[in-house]
Amino acid sequence: MAHGDITHIDIPADDLQRATRFYSELFGWDIKESPGYEGYPMWSAPNGISGGGLGLREGNLLVPRSYVEVDSIDDTLRRAQELGGRTVQEKTQISPTSWWASFEDSEGNQLGLYEGTTA
Repeated sequence: MAHGDITHIDIPADDLQRATRFYSELFGWDIKESPGYEGYPMWSAPNGISGGGLGLREGNLLVPRSYVEVDSIDDTLRRAQELGGRTVQEKTQISPTSWWASFEDSEGNQLGLYEGTTA
């Protein structure tokens, strides 16, 4: 991995089953508990490199916003809403070949989305 790559993101959740379904369906993440880590579902992205865990929220735990690269921000925001999320920031241009947006998931967490092309 290159320096600065996101390697693990913990996402707080009020309901682990609901969060597992949300992220599995939205991004295709493989989410499962591993022996010795019961109650802490771990996820891995389709690239087989990025990953993290879903942990029960404790108090008002806040985490920095993380960004997930997607093929289509429009499609991802639409799917997030279908799964119980809501758009926080509509798709916004960064450069002629890149955009960002953010959404709130089923647990009230905000994540950013990044879409870029090479032109």
